[in-house]
Amino acid sequence: MNKFIKTAAIMGIAVLATAKASFAADSTLINGAGASFPYPIYVKWFDEFGKTHPEYKFNYQSIGSGGGIRQISAKTVDFGASDGPMTDDQLSAAPGYLYHIPTVMGAVAIIYNIEGVAEQLNFTSEIIAKIFLGSITSWNDPEIQKANPNSKLPASAIVVVHRSDGSGTTYIFVDYLSKVSSAWATKVGRGNSVSWPTGLGGKGNEGVAGLVKQTPNSIGYAELIYASQNKLTYGAVKNKAGSFILPSLESVSAAANVKMPSDYRVSITDSPDAKAYPISGFTWLLVYQKQTDSVKGKAIVEFLNWMLQDGQKLAPDLGYAPLPAGVNSMVRNTIAKIKIK
Repeated sequence: MNKFIKTAAIMGIAVLATAKASFAADSTLINGAGASFPYPIYVKWFDEFGKTHPEYKFNYQSIGSGGGIRQISAKTVDFGASDGPMTDDQLSAAPGYLYHIPTVMGAVAIIYNIEGVAEQLNFTSEIIAKIFLGSITSWNDPEIQKANPNSKLPASAIVVVHRSDGSGTTYIFVDYLSKVSSAWATKVGRGNSVSWPTGLGGKGNEGVAGLVKQTPNSIGYAELIYASQNKLTYGAVKNKAGSFILPSLESVSAAANVKMPSDYRVSITDSPDAKAYPISGFTWLLVYQKQTDSVKGKAIVEFLNWMLQDGQKLAPDLGYAPLPAGVNSMVRNTIAKIKIK
């Protein structure tokens, strides 16, 4: 009897395992790749969406916006992701019409690790540009000290940390610098990848945050949640209206007070809004208008509609600002134009 029960139990486990394997085999895998800026919220979204849509499984690789653009252009993934909009040339070279679908907004924080300094510092646009150009090289530089009169800053050399990979976070950061610094615009410019005048390179937002955390007297830039997760101090940045503003949901949302173009390729850095954090940006999913795989196309459309409704509610807890109501409505109309084979 015991032997029979044991055998039956083993057979039951085998049947259960077979059923699970069959279920996994029956689910449709949708692959995506790109920006690390929204990686935390995308992972959360795909997990939550999968709970109510077990027939779909989303796999997302955080490889940087440049990689996301390359892979969706080559159609080696089902969707891409970027924080820097594709150029006209990149869109023309793609083998089909690509939509930029805005998903959330976020802030690029100025993160730092200064020995003996625990407080939040103030940064002007001139200070940030000069540090990353390599013309301000020590923490007790008079310009930094002037912006922070109550802080005792060391004479230590500044270690600059930047992205080593093609990055939408970089695009947002250098787009801002190109607007506020003629020297930066002339010498470096904007793009997902630039020729950095100085500094160490880290891969992904996580790489930059990790390097800053382990390198004394360093400074870098990363999406706000990476600063929070790594317990890094980040500064207030002087905006166009003359106020020192910290990155937050409210200050990012204030930056989005712009007219949205029909293709969604918009910059919200250096906003004139008095409450806006000046280094803010949208992030986009890159999706072909014509979906050649009907099952995957249906999954992507269902996910995008879910993202606009239930997904937006999850954004604030991870440090991202939800889409403005008007933009949300625009995006819903765009998703309806996606053609499924």
